[in-house]
Amino acid sequence: MDGNSKERRGLTTRELTYAALGAVLMSVCAWVSIPSAVPFTMQTFAVFCVLFVMGPRLGTLSVAVYLMLGAVGAPVFSNFTGGLGSLLGPTGGYLVGFLFQGLIYGAVTKVLGCRPFAEMLAMAAGLAALYLFGTVWFVFVYSGGEPIGFAAALSKCVIPFIIPDLAKLALARAASQRIPKPRDL
Repeated sequence: MDGNSKERRGLTTRELTYAALGAVLMSVCAWVSIPSAVPFTMQTFAVFCVLFVMGPRLGTLSVAVYLMLGAVGAPVFSNFTGGLGSLLGPTGGYLVGFLFQGLIYGAVTKVLGCRPFAEMLAMAAGLAALYLFGTVWFVFVYSGGEPIGFAAALSKCVIPFIIPDLAKLALARAASQRIPKPRDL
C-alpha cells in the first residue's frame, strides 16, 4: 500500500463501543412506551439521535446491534420484549424499518452533504421508508383475526405517529447539536 491510498480497516474498539451505546440508548427508549397496536415509544427518537450523532455508518451499525440483541431474546423492544417472535410479528417491520432509515439517511447525506436541511430531509425520507416497510409488513403478518387493508393499516399504524415522530425528529436534531460527535472526541 503506497502512502497516497487509503485502505479501510475494520471497526475500532471506540467505534464498536459507540455502536453498543447507541443500541443501549434505543433499548432504554423502547421501554418508554404507551401500549397500542403499534406502541408509542421513544425508540424512534433514539434512532434519530444515534444517526445524527454517530453518522450513518455507526448509527446503522447501532440499529443492527439493537435488532440482533432483540432477535436473540434480550428484552430490548417495547414492553420489555425480545426474541424472533417480536421481530417476525405484526410490528416487526417497523423495527426492521430502522435499518432502512439508517441506509437512506446515509445515501441522502452522501449525495446532499450533512447540512441541516439535507440531514432533516434524509431523516424524513428514512422515516417514510420505515412507515412504508412496516405497514406492508403489518398488512401481511397482521394477526388480529381478520385481514386488514393497507389504508386501514395506515390509519392504525402510521397516521397517529406522524406528528409525534416529527416532534421527536426536531427534538433529536436539537439534542444532537449539543452532543459531541464520536469523531470530535
